Amino acid sequence: TDSAENSCKLCIFNRIPSGVMESQRFILCEGESENLRDDLKYYFMSPCEKYRARRHVPWKLGVQILKIVMITTQLVLFGLNNQLVVSYKEENTMALKNLFLKDYSGVDEDDYSVAVYTQQDVYDSLFYVLDQYSQLGRLSTGPINYAEDEDGTLLPLLICKEYYKRGSVEPPDEAYDIDAQLETVCMSHDPKTANLWRTQNSSFFELDFYRLVDIKITFQLKGINLQTVRSRELPDCYSFYVTITFDNQCHSGKVKIFLDTDAQSSACRDWKISGTAQKNTHYLLLFDGFVILVCLTSAVLCTRSIVLAVRLLQRFSRFFHENYNRKVCEDDQREFLNGWYVLVIVSDLLAIIGSILKMEIQAKSLTSYDVCSIFLGTSTLMVWVGVIRYLGYFQKYNVLILTMKAAFPKVLRFCCCAGMIYLGYTFCGWIVLGPYHEKFEGLSRVAECLFSLLNGDDMFTTFAQLKDKNTLVWLFSRAYLYSFISLFIYMVLSLFIALITDAYETIKVLSLSATTSEQKYHKKPYYHFIGMQIRAEK
Repeated sequence: TDSAENSCKLCIFNRIPSGVMESQRFILCEGESENLRDDLKYYFMSPCEKYRARRHVPWKLGVQILKIVMITTQLVLFGLNNQLVVSYKEENTMALKNLFLKDYSGVDEDDYSVAVYTQQDVYDSLFYVLDQYSQLGRLSTGPINYAEDEDGTLLPLLICKEYYKRGSVEPPDEAYDIDAQLETVCMSHDPKTANLWRTQNSSFFELDFYRLVDIKITFQLKGINLQTVRSRELPDCYSFYVTITFDNQCHSGKVKIFLDTDAQSSACRDWKISGTAQKNTHYLLLFDGFVILVCLTSAVLCTRSIVLAVRLLQRFSRFFHENYNRKVCEDDQREFLNGWYVLVIVSDLLAIIGSILKMEIQAKSLTSYDVCSIFLGTSTLMVWVGVIRYLGYFQKYNVLILTMKAAFPKVLRFCCCAGMIYLGYTFCGWIVLGPYHEKFEGLSRVAECLFSLLNGDDMFTTFAQLKDKNTLVWLFSRAYLYSFISLFIYMVLSLFIALITDAYETIKVLSLSATTSEQKYHKKPYYHFIGMQIRAEK
């Protein structure tokens, strides 16, 4: 406007030395204004528009495309290797259960593997473990055997039984005398003395089931994962820490038997392999190093862009205050600070950390497969999400970004309110239905079950699996489930979708109305400032 331009001239006129002629002052005012307009226009351009305007090569775009390809390739290679590691651990656990658990069916029952109900079955299962351990070398079909210490001595199997210090129970008389203090007695079993363990320690296996709390059998095995040779990588050596537990804590007549394994991998001490496995490892290390270099380049370029954006904001704020006597509001300031750059920098840091961990794993210095997969997976997720930024430069593809941006505050407030009701149903379902329904046994399982019901999944099974032995609980479960499904599916979920739909319709109307350059710049001060030049060019 004329008043704005006059105030611009007047404000800059006061800051120019008196020795400068009036015509020179006007030229300085116009020159500063035009330079700032050009810089603002250039900052809000897409990479293609920047190239057409100043012939600047979009290095960040090229680096991002290269980074997407490399990080995705790195993730796939590591994922295939990680699948081999996980499958090896799971299959070894299944093999150990079949080796050491008597009458194991191949499928765990709830959270335990096998259950026994008679004293003789407990003895048979216990002796079966010891017998199988004594002849492990002749039974196992895989490269797994007893562990040794540094001196080459076999590590023994350790059996510990935990029981009440003193106790007597007389169910017919409804009388008991229990000392709640627990005692633990242990013995070791050497595979070389397998024929003597039962005769030398017969008193140890005289169990008082009224006092017995549990029996734990622990031993260590060694194994080698040879399947990685097929993927041209060096095999890892594994230490399996096996724990078999006979759980009698409930004293209900049902003794649960668990088998847990903790597998830890390490580099083999003495190995020899022919072929290209070692060369392939070197190539992967070089590839990971190049990924780190690309991510560092991307982080530096994005950091530089953020610094330049802050400087441009400071220039614009100073110019706008001195010439128009107005301050740039916080919403307008946030337009200069591109959140996509922050997302890219975070993804670069995660990718660098994940690549370093991957290199250490391939060099057999670390075994943190899960930690490395989290870093690499999260970085890849952020990298692909960052692609939306470049699609946002096209109006037809920008609807998703604008809709999410407009709906996010309302959706967040809505979820906070709905979350209170959800937590109430979670705690109520756990305390009332937990003893009678397997899906409500823990708070996390209740939350997962309710979320499934919220999405219309597994409804009939949830209703049908409830035990109807208690009529009062059965009636409560019906009222509980019907009210939750009705409230959240018909009301909460519908309102949630309505919020997003409303934001989409608003964005759609605004995008249709913003068809000309003057309509595009009518709201933001810097858009209006840039629009002055657009109208002048016309």
